[in-house]
Amino acid sequence: MSGDPIYTEMIIEYSRNPSNFGKIENPQIHRHDSNPLCGDSIDLYVNIDDSKITEVKFDGKGCAICMACTSVLTEMIQGKNLDDVKNFQKDELLAELGLEHLIKTSPVRIKCALLSLKALKYGIYSYFAEKMNDVEAAGNLKEEAASLY
Repeated sequence: MSGDPIYTEMIIEYSRNPSNFGKIENPQIHRHDSNPLCGDSIDLYVNIDDSKITEVKFDGKGCAICMACTSVLTEMIQGKNLDDVKNFQKDELLAELGLEHLIKTSPVRIKCALLSLKALKYGIYSYFAEKMNDVEAAGNLKEEAASLY
């Protein structure tokens, strides 16, 4: 593992000691997603108050890249306004861990890295569709989530 440049110290640390790992009872958003090519499987839990993410956690298992990216994503969106989070881009997440090269070099690993963002986008899509009746915003998020990789 240490010979592979995509496993930086930060990725290894986050995968061993993830931030916001756990479950939220009765979350406003709960989304499960998986990547069968790598064996990643995560559940993302989000609570929202006054259009702001007040709590975010995740549970599951996966490769080091998946766990690190999910952990970092939860840190990046905690306390953010929902409008900012719905516009969150994959480049922001990949750059935070120095994984921008995955887009061109490793299509299998990009799915590991973006699994949590895909789950988040679909979760927010469901939230908008069900709770806010914002069909346009929901449709845009669903389309974006479907085209992440």
